[in-house]
Amino acid sequence: MLRTCRVLRSQAGSSTGGWQPLSFDGGAFHLKGTGELTRALLVLRLCAWPPLVTHGLVLQAWSQRLLGSRLSGAFLRASFYGQFVAGETAEEVKGCVQQLQTLGLRPLLAVPIEEEPDSAVKAGEAWYEGNLSAMLRCVDMSRGVLETPSPTGNILMQLKMTALTSTRLCKELTSWIRKPGASLELSPERLAEAMDSGQDLQISCLNAQQNQHLQASLSRLHRVVQHARAQRVRILVDAEYTFLNPALCLLVDALALRWNGPGEGGPWVWNTYQAYLKDTHERLRRAAEAADRAGRAFGVKLVRGAYLDKEREVARHQGTEDPIQPNYEATNQSYSRCLELMLTQVSHRGPMCHLMVASHNEESVHHATKRMWDLGIPLDGPVCFGQLLGMCDHVSLALGQAGYAVYKSIPYGSLEEVIPYLIRRAQENRSVLQGARKEQTLLGQELKRRLLRRGLRAPH
Repeated sequence: MLRTCRVLRSQAGSSTGGWQPLSFDGGAFHLKGTGELTRALLVLRLCAWPPLVTHGLVLQAWSQRLLGSRLSGAFLRASFYGQFVAGETAEEVKGCVQQLQTLGLRPLLAVPIEEEPDSAVKAGEAWYEGNLSAMLRCVDMSRGVLETPSPTGNILMQLKMTALTSTRLCKELTSWIRKPGASLELSPERLAEAMDSGQDLQISCLNAQQNQHLQASLSRLHRVVQHARAQRVRILVDAEYTFLNPALCLLVDALALRWNGPGEGGPWVWNTYQAYLKDTHERLRRAAEAADRAGRAFGVKLVRGAYLDKEREVARHQGTEDPIQPNYEATNQSYSRCLELMLTQVSHRGPMCHLMVASHNEESVHHATKRMWDLGIPLDGPVCFGQLLGMCDHVSLALGQAGYAVYKSIPYGSLEEVIPYLIRRAQENRSVLQGARKEQTLLGQELKRRLLRRGLRAPH
């Protein structure tokens, strides 16, 4: 391992042997076609317009009325859908992934299904079972779309827990978990045992229907990870709202007990930690130390967080303390502390600890690559980077061309499935969309350069 690190250090460094920061100046845009760059510039500029994001669903409905479903669908496919979505069919997704691979990037497939906490529609077991089938197909697709999987890289996919278990149950479990002296009935060990054995689970704080749904949810989660493990696909569980996260973490911990053991070959279930929450660093430290003591593998996707407005609204409504960091700078500091903690864990534990630096922030990416160098962590080892498909390409391409493992989060599905999902993600990521000014500037400069070059080549 140390020898590998030294070799990679010598390959990644400059002729003087020191660490050199990557240049996120859009130089790697030469790898993309003019049509792709033009669409990216137009779509990103539109997404930076607040009314479009705020009223996206209403505007979509109006466009269907005015233009008809066919014309409206064609416009969306040529713009927002085409920019941020891999496609609808397996062949379309495979084509997108192959294109990414030629650019040195890797796929992180995401099924755009989730249950909204405030939804008035109560989903039944049939809906969750249908979602289970979709998740199992996503596992197969994550494996199948890669024509030439990297011998050292991981195959990853995203999972929304609320596609497989109800937000109502998660709220109920969270309320009990947060009570002083919470019952040991809700221990990860007991849930893991129920997953393995399939025996009926009776939790006293739940009624008969809720217990039945919990048992079905555990079975669905177990089947997804079991199938993913067989296909050698690692599951990255998304974080959601703070009034759901304690329950989601309980379920992730139960899955980790079963699938992240010492003999399993590294973490197959990863959890997501949101740095904009005040308690994230402490929770992450405790989780990392617990995994280390137990000899379990530990996988983390580290994000800043996307539910800021909703979290603060809920805290005001309930009269509770705001769980979010006071400002953007405090969030940056929290992210840096969590990043340092995890990179140190990786340097100590090697392949038993994996980290995705999921960030569009150039400073965070620079910091991560610098610390990887300092700690001797291989470029294509247990640390990878993640960004959204269709965004932050000037960072993704620079990382990929330098030899780092870079994943693009890729939703796929029909227009009807994906557009509402994209609008919710856009509303949650307003600051990221409005902050993509540098990328827009770099796209404009590259397009201008190409036009000038064509003008010089044109015959007089």
